[in-house]
Amino acid sequence: MKSKYEHLIRTLLAGGIAVVRTDTLYGVVACADNEKAVEKVYKAKGRNARKSCIVLVANASQAYGDISAINHERTSPTSILVDSPAAPAWLHRENLLIAHRIPSVDWLQDVIARTGPLIAPSANPEGLPPAATVAQAKKYFGETVDLYVDGGTVPADTPPSRLIRIHDDGTVERLR
Repeated sequence: MKSKYEHLIRTLLAGGIAVVRTDTLYGVVACADNEKAVEKVYKAKGRNARKSCIVLVANASQAYGDISAINHERTSPTSILVDSPAAPAWLHRENLLIAHRIPSVDWLQDVIARTGPLIAPSANPEGLPPAATVAQAKKYFGETVDLYVDGGTVPADTPPSRLIRIHDDGTVERLR
């Protein structure tokens, strides 16, 4: 059965970048294993080259580190920062830590199952508020983004995912 997201999948697999509504905010997504696509996202956002991006995965087997501690709750999107020495060098930035999240929306999990892990920083140029609509994202990025997928308006009170780090001794640190 053909997915209604075939165009998105083809765009990403061809090295393109897209703006999509994740389970939290709109994000600028690209295949994490494609260095040129990742750099295209950094350039479009004007993102600090030292900051790594969150990586969305469909399941724990796609992660670059051990994310078995993620409690996949559909009510509270949680990203977990883990040591990820197996990740490509262009994802590491200044350290070996990468935040991973399994999105709580089925369609996005299905897309990621076909594309592989996706980087997904928020859809905004560095220093500006995240886009609440596709129209706002288009004003931010214009032609630098290959595809926009309209997911409706993000309510103003929608928080980003929780960000936690689990230390070697088992303690959990909430970072956001």
